[in-house]
Amino acid sequence: MPARRTSIHGEWSSKLAFILAATGSAVGLGNIWRFPYVAGESGGGAFVLVYLACVLTIGLPVMIAEILIGRRGRQSPINTMRTLAVEEGHSPAWQHVGLLGMAAGFIILSFYSVIAGWTLAYMVRTAAGVLQGVTAEGARSIFADLVGDPEKLLAWHTIFMVMTIIVVSRGVQSGLEQATKFLMPALFVLLVAMVGYAMNTGQFQHALRYLFMPDFGKITTDVVLNAMGQAFFSLSLGMGAIMIYGSYLSHNASIVRTAVVIVSMDTLVALLAGLAIFPLVFQYQLEPTAGAGLIFQTLPIAFGQMPGGIWVGTAFFVLLLFAAWTSAISLLEPAVTWLVENHGMNRVKATAYTGIAAWGLGILSILSLNAWSDVKVFGKGFLDLFDYLSSNVMLPIGGFLICTFAAWLMSRESTRSELGLPDGFGYRLWRFLVQFVSPVAIVLVFLNKIGLFGGS
Repeated sequence: MPARRTSIHGEWSSKLAFILAATGSAVGLGNIWRFPYVAGESGGGAFVLVYLACVLTIGLPVMIAEILIGRRGRQSPINTMRTLAVEEGHSPAWQHVGLLGMAAGFIILSFYSVIAGWTLAYMVRTAAGVLQGVTAEGARSIFADLVGDPEKLLAWHTIFMVMTIIVVSRGVQSGLEQATKFLMPALFVLLVAMVGYAMNTGQFQHALRYLFMPDFGKITTDVVLNAMGQAFFSLSLGMGAIMIYGSYLSHNASIVRTAVVIVSMDTLVALLAGLAIFPLVFQYQLEPTAGAGLIFQTLPIAFGQMPGGIWVGTAFFVLLLFAAWTSAISLLEPAVTWLVENHGMNRVKATAYTGIAAWGLGILSILSLNAWSDVKVFGKGFLDLFDYLSSNVMLPIGGFLICTFAAWLMSRESTRSELGLPDGFGYRLWRFLVQFVSPVAIVLVFLNKIGLFGGS
């Protein structure tokens, strides 16, 4: 066994700090709106049961593998994969798995910042009372005016990216840890407060039935594949974020226990979001399967009509902003660590360069919504193209290769010593899942996402 490495970037001050940071990475905009509406249209409680099964058999084992690799390598994802591959007697070309994840995270950050900018804009508009008494047509008009104005989008995109750069430039304990120590508890408090408000709408029981009453007749192949995909993507796997966060984790912390807590908290946020959102949707007879439009075109109608809507709506968009911010921080970190390690940059300069590059790429996504809406690459605008490539192609491939590396290329001794497990049932179960179950599931999700597999 090699001598235990230390990260040149620092270490989390506690296991709780890592849990909050990794949960912050996993909890994003998709948890707040996508999970609830997908659950609702895919069988409610039956989908939730399938999703939880997928989390346990796909998400949790892959997360354990990614944290394990990160803590053992203690470097940026590219350098970690190269170091561990050579150490295990394999080709240094495995560093390209780290590069793939880092590139995916960078691309996601570029358009994620644009969408997070919408959240910032709506937070300000809601607080200013712009949504008061808004009609369905008015809500659509407000959203169309925002996305149709490249200058406004650029301004909000810039503000959000600067917020992200400031946190990451301050380092592990002073930046990432301090931010997530505040943002994640605040996010949970806001969520619980919104659920408390929603309980008094008169439609809370309806929302409970919508989300948790099993309708097994709706379970099809597509629903199972969607549950697999949601379990994988909602945990920020395959993009280097969990790997780099794992590299800052103390050797005394149990990887398995912390991963279980992170997965549980991520799922809890998604379920609480559904309980906060759907009572409002039903109370004001809105469309629950509106997807992304649920946030920016449907819910504003409810905020504009309800008593205290300015406060409730503002709190909701602050909640969304916190979820987006903690995710963006983790997306920027892997590339920053690579620049520090390989090009001798200080953290501030590396963060500025990476953040500005992602900001510049994000401008293509902005223009694809308005001035360049007729510009298509492979039939897609830039924002849709970046989303498709990163989420549907790069992340599943990265996740599959991480499983392959941890389960087939790393020795049993290496993985057992890092996990701190004896060669008993728990370790063998994890190894079996990462060797056979998780990779097969990821391949099915990948084929479904690119349109080569699926159907009812």
